[in-house]
Amino acid sequence: MRPNLPTLGAPPKRSPIGPVVAVSLILGGAAGGVWWWKQRMATATQEAAVTQATADAAATPDAGALAAAPTAPAVPTDPVKAAGMERASMRIDGPLETAFVNSAGADVGPALAQVVTRTLVWWVAVPNEILRGDTLDVLFQRRPNEEPLVHAVRFTSAKLGKTMSAYRFQGSSEGAARYYLSSGDELELRLEKSPLDDYEQVTSLLRDGRRHKGVDFRTPVGTPVKAPFAGVVKRKNWNWSSNGNCLELIETGGKGRRALFLHLDEVSKDIQAGTRFNVGQVIAKSGNTGRSFAPHLHYQLMQGEEKVLDPFDQHKTYRRTLAATHKTAFDDEVRRLEGLLGTSVAGK
Repeated sequence: MRPNLPTLGAPPKRSPIGPVVAVSLILGGAAGGVWWWKQRMATATQEAAVTQATADAAATPDAGALAAAPTAPAVPTDPVKAAGMERASMRIDGPLETAFVNSAGADVGPALAQVVTRTLVWWVAVPNEILRGDTLDVLFQRRPNEEPLVHAVRFTSAKLGKTMSAYRFQGSSEGAARYYLSSGDELELRLEKSPLDDYEQVTSLLRDGRRHKGVDFRTPVGTPVKAPFAGVVKRKNWNWSSNGNCLELIETGGKGRRALFLHLDEVSKDIQAGTRFNVGQVIAKSGNTGRSFAPHLHYQLMQGEEKVLDPFDQHKTYRRTLAATHKTAFDDEVRRLEGLLGTSVAGK
């Protein structure tokens, strides 16, 4: 006999409320997510706009801030300093060296005065013909343990009633830099039948106020020294501590002048008192002996035992002219130096 199984009734009825609620919850959640996302994007966009506006405001100050902000002064460029030079401008109202000290300073003034005097002596006698009210403009460079290097000198002279200028220039084929007038002629006069064919510079004259009895030619050791006239050797190497190796030549003929050559390199043993030389013949070589502070030749002319003669009065003189191939470069340098000299003291 089969056991009685429980009677199975009809399936229970499902309430329609449950599915509707579930669907509503799903749709409502999706809609809420979309709304939240839109709100977040709008907020982010607004925040970005505020941040950018703040940055722009910080980067661009308002007109009031610009007006209140101080303006840094422009730093002027000094063309003289840019060229590696200094300019000394002065009016002469007393000793020349004092004027240089007042203008350039005590550390360089005295040496600068000596160097500039080497140019002035070709225009006036120093110091007698430099008058109160004369003006000087000088372009120069300081050099450690050396005398200053002068590039240009402009001198206004009351005695001469005009302004003169000299410019340092070295052509590509020239052995040494020299000072030239604006015309291209050398500032220095040269001697015909000179004891030297060439040299760097005349560093002392009889009219430079030093009471020097001769002319000093700066020239390298070993430069040939020639007899300026036919003569006979009177003596050599006397007063060696001061003169160094030296020779005295007595002119043969009517004038009877004496020529002294000091600070020579070693004098040949073959040369003794009585040795004769013709004009232009090499008698020795220049040196740096005795009381000499740099290689040079001291050339001195005497009449008798006491009278000192100026070689630039005794010899015929001339000026060399700059080679035509260097004239364009020289004219450019003159314009450059004149620009650096600027307006003279007299015109201020």
